[in-house]
Amino acid sequence: MPVRSSSSLARSRKPRQGKEILCEHVFRPLAHPLVLACARVRVPPPLVVTASGVAGLAAAVELGRGSLLAAALLVQLKTLLDNADGQLARLTGRVTAFGRYLDSEVDLLVNAALFAALGWATGRPALALLGFLALTFVLSLNFNVERLSRAARAEPEGTAGRVTALLRLVYGAVYAPQDRLAERLVARRPWLASRAAVSLLANLGLSTQLAAFGLLLALGQPLAFAWVALGEAAAVVLVLLPQRLPRREEELA
Repeated sequence: MPVRSSSSLARSRKPRQGKEILCEHVFRPLAHPLVLACARVRVPPPLVVTASGVAGLAAAVELGRGSLLAAALLVQLKTLLDNADGQLARLTGRVTAFGRYLDSEVDLLVNAALFAALGWATGRPALALLGFLALTFVLSLNFNVERLSRAARAEPEGTAGRVTALLRLVYGAVYAPQDRLAERLVARRPWLASRAAVSLLANLGLSTQLAAFGLLLALGQPLAFAWVALGEAAAVVLVLLPQRLPRREEELA
């Protein structure tokens, strides 16, 4: 049965407490025609995830070679495909544990490759590494506060194949510590799970981050993105620090 575009975009959207404006109003609508075409010919969503990863790794190669404009365009292609894979899976009812793990791990791999290329191209590997860690922290907090704000539970996975089991092991090793840290932060700062906080953090999501990176690449200032990521992480940490009264006020209280 052909997929009707009138309601398919709405059905392909992921329910979220916070809205990433650039993603919802730019990248998802741009990806939708591709999603419809893939749905008609029954393209498996993991294949779109793989294409997204290839585009991202190609962007890293071009960045390492100093081809900033080509890298900028490939980064946006990666973002477009990254939005398309989830939309395709939801629209066609093919959301799987394998796809979720693959998507998360490909995103991390591409981010690592982009920052490695950034360090290589600019001769500032330490700054690039700090930028990568900062971005990973912000993205992890963004994902987890949204998850915790709606008390999302893990979906049943059924019997996992060997590849899915391997991806799950990798996910557990890489992401589980980040998830636990976010859970502790939300337990100590319950306001993090509020609608306002979730909405604010949503606009520091991966689509927005890579759009900014692409813009800075096109402007010939790729290293600025490492500083942007560090600034975002520093701002988040400052907000999370416990607020203490001045010593004089504490004594008078």
